[in-house]
Amino acid sequence: MRDLADSLESMEQLAAVWRTMVLDRDPRADVRDLPGIAVRWADCRFAFWNCVTLTGFGTGAGLLKERLDEAAAIMRAKRHPGFLWVFEDLLDEEARAGLGAAAEQSGLVHAFPGTGMAGDLLPVAEPAHPDLEFVRVTDAERLRAFADLNSRAYGFPLEDGRDGLLPSPLWTRRTHAYLALRKGEPVSCAATVESAGRLFVLLVATDPRQQRRGYGEAVTRKALYEGGRATGATRAVLHATAAGAPVYPRIGFAPNSPMGFYALRETP
Repeated sequence: MRDLADSLESMEQLAAVWRTMVLDRDPRADVRDLPGIAVRWADCRFAFWNCVTLTGFGTGAGLLKERLDEAAAIMRAKRHPGFLWVFEDLLDEEARAGLGAAAEQSGLVHAFPGTGMAGDLLPVAEPAHPDLEFVRVTDAERLRAFADLNSRAYGFPLEDGRDGLLPSPLWTRRTHAYLALRKGEPVSCAATVESAGRLFVLLVATDPRQQRRGYGEAVTRKALYEGGRATGATRAVLHATAAGAPVYPRIGFAPNSPMGFYALRETP
């Protein structure tokens, strides 16, 4: 059985890190902690910065439906689309079984799955890959390349990623964000940021034309290596997509809560 403490940690790290990222994007962003719901909504074109998360523990089916209705109403009031993140281990058994139907009744559709992961894996060895050179994101040009890789990897228009990340002193100074270059061209990227004594890994992305070559794993190791050296953290947390889920255990991460990402259902 999974350790529910790790699932709680995964949710709490999301709420903490996304507060920082969203307020970096817009100091006037909607950042609220409501009963059972954390709102982290920049209302920008980069959908990952528009986030609502259920924060309760042991939530039952009746309360889940109320929370889903409230989350959907918050999302409908926004200009730009985003996602509701649900950590399924934080629901009780009945609520987990009925999550899909309850979300549909609230006007939400399942967009894609994820998995919370964590591990006491730091320090990691300094990584190397025969194809790659690693460079830290320290200026607007490299940050634009970082944003563009995320847009390509997740199927967003390039302007969406740029709207989420440019300009940003946090990304070029406080975040350990790295590009992996192949023959001088950015092919993959990853970042870590310290939160509550842990390193949080975020926005790992690889150019779709360059996948399945170990580039994402290598640059993630680089971000962990440098972030660990700078902060002294020994534990790391991330949220994996289905594509990344098989990769991260090789670094030392263990899965905890399954996650569901939900979007508003489009109206005719």
